[in-house]
Amino acid sequence: MNITNDKNISVSKKAKDVKSTSEEWDASKIVFRVLLLVSCFKILLIPTYHSTDFEVHRNWLAITYSLPLKEWYVNIKSQWTLDYPPFFAWFEYFLSQIARFVDDNMLKVENLNYASFNTVLFQRGTVIFLDLVYAYGVKEIGKVFCSSFDEYLIFIVFSLCNIGLLLVDHVHFQYNGFLLGILLLAVANVSKINKQVAILPGTLLFAILLNLKHIYLYVTPVFIVWLLRSYCINEGSFFRRLFALGSIVITTLIISFGPFASQLSQVISRLFPFKRGLVHAYWAANAWALYIGVDKATCLILKQLEWLKSTRTAVMTGGLVQEQAFLVLPSPTPAVTFLVTICTMLPALYCLLCKKEYTNPKQFVRCLVLCALCSFIFGWHVHEKAILTAIIPLCVLAATNKNDARIYIILSSAGHAALLPLLYMDNLTPLKILLISVHMIASFLTFSRKFDTGLLYSYEYLYVINLPVLTVYETIVHKLIFYEKLPFLPLAFISIYCAVGITYSWVVYYYMFLRCSDADDIKKKGQ
Repeated sequence: MNITNDKNISVSKKAKDVKSTSEEWDASKIVFRVLLLVSCFKILLIPTYHSTDFEVHRNWLAITYSLPLKEWYVNIKSQWTLDYPPFFAWFEYFLSQIARFVDDNMLKVENLNYASFNTVLFQRGTVIFLDLVYAYGVKEIGKVFCSSFDEYLIFIVFSLCNIGLLLVDHVHFQYNGFLLGILLLAVANVSKINKQVAILPGTLLFAILLNLKHIYLYVTPVFIVWLLRSYCINEGSFFRRLFALGSIVITTLIISFGPFASQLSQVISRLFPFKRGLVHAYWAANAWALYIGVDKATCLILKQLEWLKSTRTAVMTGGLVQEQAFLVLPSPTPAVTFLVTICTMLPALYCLLCKKEYTNPKQFVRCLVLCALCSFIFGWHVHEKAILTAIIPLCVLAATNKNDARIYIILSSAGHAALLPLLYMDNLTPLKILLISVHMIASFLTFSRKFDTGLLYSYEYLYVINLPVLTVYETIVHKLIFYEKLPFLPLAFISIYCAVGITYSWVVYYYMFLRCSDADDIKKKGQ
């Protein structure tokens, strides 16, 4: 009887293993097919408009190729100076070694605004090719968090077809997909708490990421707390494990910044240019957009009442990167924004570190999303593109839990809509309206069917469905009414409206996190 049972168990286990292997193979095929399809669309976008970031990266190719190492962070022949950490400078250097075979004129520092066809083809092509890293990150983190094939499929499709990345990387021009791919790989590895050998490679990946782009300092506190909780405070080996993690981080920093030790102050000043002002040229959809809106509205009211007789022009509506002074409200300083950001992170970090209900890796990802939003909403001179740091990791949880899906629909819709004004060319208007509409409809239909229920409250639906309307106003209606007058007004409307949705998502998600209101995870934990 025991032999028969053993055989049945063995057969069952083999069948389960075969099924698991089959599903993983099918998932790999899905990743490849979706990536191939999306890459074809990216290729079609190659001739489209590109922003000044295209020239920024071309200039960095020229700097790292043509100038000696000691001049990389001091060269000022172009206003687009090198202001990313050293690993990204080396990344540009390695790309330049390939670029010289395509068009060596792009590697001349004096060739400002150079954009030959071969240069465009090369730079666009590198972004498309490096999205392989993003696809690999999507595949790996999906294997960690998705427990069924349909969850995996939803996550793969929504991640690889993320409209924010399409717009920012493949039209506007940047390398966010490549960097976010490394972030997803780091998250996937440090989340394998039952396979702790993966935590050290995950730590190395995140250390490398920080030295590629320092914007990921936004989520560094979450990684520190999670690694302390899940790796160091374990089996009485705290100091040995802490030493291992510290060695990885310090060694990476030495390798990165060591060659620039003699000009370290110059590198730091490039990485943290506090004189650029509280907000970017186009306001990020965060608390400071709301703050500016209140300041402007109060100023207009006071002027109408003749209680304010300031002769200064409209505050922060010129689309310029500069230090700004408010007309009515106090002007925040970098120190104030830093303190507000840290203070808003602390409750989430405390829960992750101290409460036993938060040992699930999903809570780590939720805390990461919340801290990314804290930095986005309250940080100094935040770029609107930084919202992707919260949207992309949230997507993997949205595929598995209806509470996360609800927040994902609102946050991704508002966050992506806030990116659309970056593409200001008139011939891109149909593309912008099409992409935001398709994303919203796909989100509503997919997640409603997945969880067999409507996820949003009526007022949340009303908020989200008005986002394409706002884009239509910005690109078409405003110009029909005002012609060339008040060009910054629709941009301000979009920033403020989207800031409401992003801030609302943050508040509700924080409330859910503090209540640990994940019924699915609690149920699984109790089984």
